[in-house]
Amino acid sequence: MIRSAVIMAGGLGSRMRRRDETATLEASQVAAADAGVKGMIPIKRPFLDYVLSALADAGITDVLLVIGPSHDAVRQYFTVEAPPRRVRLRFAVQPAPIGTANAVTVAADALANAFGDTRGDAPFLVLNADNYYPVDAIRALAAEDSAGVVAFDRDALVRDGNIDAERVRAFAVLDVGEDGRLRGIIEKPGDAVDLTSASAQWVGMNLWAVTPAIVDACRRVPISSRGEFELPEAVGLALREGVPVRAVQLSAPVLDLSRRTDIARVVERLSSVDPHP
Repeated sequence: MIRSAVIMAGGLGSRMRRRDETATLEASQVAAADAGVKGMIPIKRPFLDYVLSALADAGITDVLLVIGPSHDAVRQYFTVEAPPRRVRLRFAVQPAPIGTANAVTVAADALANAFGDTRGDAPFLVLNADNYYPVDAIRALAAEDSAGVVAFDRDALVRDGNIDAERVRAFAVLDVGEDGRLRGIIEKPGDAVDLTSASAQWVGMNLWAVTPAIVDACRRVPISSRGEFELPEAVGLALREGVPVRAVQLSAPVLDLSRRTDIARVVERLSSVDPHP
């Protein structure tokens, strides 16, 4: 079973920084949104507390938080103000927000330095700092020490979460074979895919199990058309080179905290959750 997880929190939060007069926010939420640090958006406690608590519930014991150079408030909160008790938390700094594949290589180097050769080559989970994933999804992905991704049912994401159908175009569409293996990825398909079709049934929400072969692909993946080194494209490279990647298919919602208009819905959905990271 995989026991370590990496949370990618080093981005600029550009969408969250954008002003939106339709979003009704408290002053503390406005301040966090203005800073672009989505994981620190206050629900009852910072959003990352809920993410860490879900990881702990799923059996994860070690977490590496990849942050940006200016994210001192994140480190202050988790090391001084409210250190987690159920997971061992470390930090790694991503010098520039140049993509999720780069965040993975930064994390892999930090894990190798932290654990030495014996655990530096072990698989680890990778997830977003602005998504709240079901505990069952994390637990199922961590059950095997092999590369994998959670493939979320498109209809359940739209029906039961806070993601509308159009927003799916900003995520990854996964091609899953009958054997439960990942066959291909279309990252941020836009208008290139009919989202009502059976071929767009499975959606990737950046919940991965990463092995050394995937890390190696992250180091070699070319920069994308969006100007970043992207984890889904690195996984696609690994797939083309014959690396097997399992797909954990799940019909369940994911809460997405990308924009200011997401905050009220996420607060409502997590109102009954008492996080204990």
